Amino acid sequence: MVTNGFIAPSSLSVKDLPWQVHWSRDRCTLCGRCTAVCPVHAIELAVFRKRAVQPVLGLKEPPSSLFQVFYGIRQKTDPAYACIGCAMCTMVCPNEAIIPVRSDEADKLRYHVNRGGQPRRRGGRRNMPDGVLDRIKFTRISMLTDPALDAGRHEFELRTLLGRILPPEDSLQLLKDEGWIPPVREIYPLIIGGMSFGALSPNMWEGLQMGVAYLNEELGMPVRMCTGEGGCPPRLLRSRFLKYVILQIASGYFGWDEIIHALPEMKEDPCAVEIKYGQGAKPGDGGLLMWYKVNQLIAAIRGVPSGVSLPSPPTHQTMYSIEEAVAKMIQSMSMAWGFRVPVYPKISGTSTALAVLNNLTRNPYAAGLAIDGEDGGTGAAYNVSLDHMGHPIASNLRDCYLNLVKLGKQNELPLFAGGGIGKRGNLAANAAALIMLGASGVQIGKYIMQAAAGCVGSESDRCNVCNIGICPKGITSQDPRLYRRLDPELVAERVVDVFLAFDTEFKKIVAPLGRSTSLPIGMSDALGVDDRNIAERLQIRYVV
Repeated sequence: MVTNGFIAPSSLSVKDLPWQVHWSRDRCTLCGRCTAVCPVHAIELAVFRKRAVQPVLGLKEPPSSLFQVFYGIRQKTDPAYACIGCAMCTMVCPNEAIIPVRSDEADKLRYHVNRGGQPRRRGGRRNMPDGVLDRIKFTRISMLTDPALDAGRHEFELRTLLGRILPPEDSLQLLKDEGWIPPVREIYPLIIGGMSFGALSPNMWEGLQMGVAYLNEELGMPVRMCTGEGGCPPRLLRSRFLKYVILQIASGYFGWDEIIHALPEMKEDPCAVEIKYGQGAKPGDGGLLMWYKVNQLIAAIRGVPSGVSLPSPPTHQTMYSIEEAVAKMIQSMSMAWGFRVPVYPKISGTSTALAVLNNLTRNPYAAGLAIDGEDGGTGAAYNVSLDHMGHPIASNLRDCYLNLVKLGKQNELPLFAGGGIGKRGNLAANAAALIMLGASGVQIGKYIMQAAAGCVGSESDRCNVCNIGICPKGITSQDPRLYRRLDPELVAERVVDVFLAFDTEFKKIVAPLGRSTSLPIGMSDALGVDDRNIAERLQIRYVV
């Protein structure tokens, strides 16, 4: 920004921006599609004045100048309108006349984005090196003539259990004393984790639900999806498809008035109730749905005024300890559905996870424990939380599972892991590694956004504006002009593709283990890694 001839401290050139828009005058027809589709208004139609020297014959007269005026596309250099590299302009350009190009030097924009005293927010990415999960190999191969070795012809049943699985004698005693046995659900081990109706666009959320319904009803795969905080549309609460949904209650309690009011009219019980205490990508922080996304529909479902930011408290304000949480939240949610629905907490991966787990093992109402590692994506976290807070999921999960083994309860209380699964595209391998480290199932969120809806965000900080409602693909926006770009039926089709591909790859991994009838939960003797420190930490084989 240049004012009154002075260069302000925040003045930048195009060279200083992380993404530079290259425009070809020869190709461009000035149709205006690129400027119309840009979510951050990084480019604009501009008037350019070009000087050309007109030579003359002889030396009697000096050369004259000709000035040509033409229209073109100019990139803004104000950090508030910095290009995010989403390439929507390239996608809509009929002549391939424009494209964003990554800068060839360090990103100086990071020092200019905190104007007004506001720290930078980034929507759901982290810049981390290759994680532990991608280094783990599966080293145990059965050499016996087992039909399970042929993953292509053998029938597999990839199922896991959500709920408290008590020993028979304990179940009989509980049935005698209280007339009740903990409810258990048989589900698919790959769960779509909590992404709220509000954080995602209506079309994206509907597409996910349609895909889950198709997988269950047509393909017989008991896939489940968690709602995230914020409730869900009233029509879903009163439909038979509710049984494929895990309802989440978080610290803001948004949307729960609608859920409680719908209880008498529910045709089906939900699959489970998840009580969220923390997210792995920002442990200790509450969620934040910024005002850009709080339209009238979201406000009505959440029971708040429209156009206001909705921060969730970092903790449930009515509780002061995990003991009280088990006694109050888990039991009250169980009572709301007549003890027919499993209820479990979701926590951030931290060093206090073992304390939470030990408390849960003593209460038969707890249906499991979900742990979210530091690599989880989120659209509501500061960079400092994303990059410097949390616990890696592999070691945190392993500690919890080995603790259950010491207590003799490894087959009783299921553990569900999330956070960075499929971060490098290796979804089935990462999920199999976590299951063999002790998880009963895994949760994914960011991966399904990338695979099912074509998210263009990247680890090099491309796009990543999920939090402010200007998603160029319409995945995380509540603006009809943006989310109408997304066809929910095509999203549903891609969701089905993702789960079918995962199913095939996962079977290819577990088939050589000789485990065709059950998940290899805790089968750590099948794992190896090429780092001695990692091997010792996870108590798996060191291989080179």
